[in-house]
Amino acid sequence: MFSVTQELPFCYGHRLLKHPGKCGRLHGHNGLARVTLRAPTLDAQGMVADFDAIERSLRAFLDETIDHRLLLHRDDPAVAVLRSAGEPFVEVDVNPTAENIARMIFEHARRAGFPVSEVQLVEQQGSIASYAP
Repeated sequence: MFSVTQELPFCYGHRLLKHPGKCGRLHGHNGLARVTLRAPTLDAQGMVADFDAIERSLRAFLDETIDHRLLLHRDDPAVAVLRSAGEPFVEVDVNPTAENIARMIFEHARRAGFPVSEVQLVEQQGSIASYAP
């Protein structure tokens, strides 16, 4: 089995709804997505996938949906306030945990046709969440 991993840094803000600790407050992270692709054989170029193609697709997704954005659960009270103020944010159906953000990135990579096997999200040094079905 062959594998490649593309690392993509990005920044985001979030709040974990109903979290009893400090993560229940609005805050931000300088995150790092590690997207791993696996394949039993290599393509005609001798690759699992071209790093440039992975970077372009995933960077476009991150830039459009997560990077420098505030991710909030649809039930978060800040949603109504931000909406009425015309402030941009991303409304999600799940708590915007590192695990759920890793799953969002995984699902995009799969839809884009990459043989993705796992996405890790380094939320901060030493704190890593992953998603692999």
